Amino acid sequence: MTPAEPAVCALKPEPAWLLPQVMPVLCTPERSITPAEPGNMAVALSEPAPVLLLPKGPLFLSDAFIGIEPTVDHIIETTLASIKQVQKFGITPKVALLSHSNFGTSKAPSARKMREATTQLRNMQLGVELDGEMHADAALDASIRAAIYPMSDLTGQANLLIMPNLDAANIALELVKSIDDALFIGPVLQGVGYPAHIVTPAVSARGIFNMSALAVIDAMQSS
Repeated sequence: MTPAEPAVCALKPEPAWLLPQVMPVLCTPERSITPAEPGNMAVALSEPAPVLLLPKGPLFLSDAFIGIEPTVDHIIETTLASIKQVQKFGITPKVALLSHSNFGTSKAPSARKMREATTQLRNMQLGVELDGEMHADAALDASIRAAIYPMSDLTGQANLLIMPNLDAANIALELVKSIDDALFIGPVLQGVGYPAHIVTPAVSARGIFNMSALAVIDAMQSS
């Protein structure tokens, strides 16, 4: 496979099974895969960032397929890779790190994880709007956010939601897809060496078309 050859992988197994099979093929010497902790395979190189096209605009969710219980470092790496992915679509990222906690209201480990990831990401001065940890409604509704935390650096509606674990991300993705009848594009592999993507078992013909077009664009940009 060469950087000019786009590919879309469509097999019955779920992405968590499929990715370890295809990642060795998709990597280059510059993009090699280092084994990660169990349940967090190839963090920052392969975590998919699906896109939902909604009436109010596109919404990116990460990670809805691979990282079962990501650590603070994994959350940070996923966020950085997802920001690049959103920018690749020509969209200005507005990032919200989600939790059951709103800006410090909980001391639970999952809330502390998202709070620490937010702090470290903000210290990096990435040049994008980013805040957390917060509820999903606060991320998507500026009036709710203003009422509970008027000092937030995030304006308007977030378009990139970083989830605390796989359960939260996957459930949110499937709920929004089902209730809003949103157009789903993904999963979008991030950081692999070749222009290739995977599709889920429930993919439609339109979904295959969209992912094929995305792979072709990746090939054009890398050539």
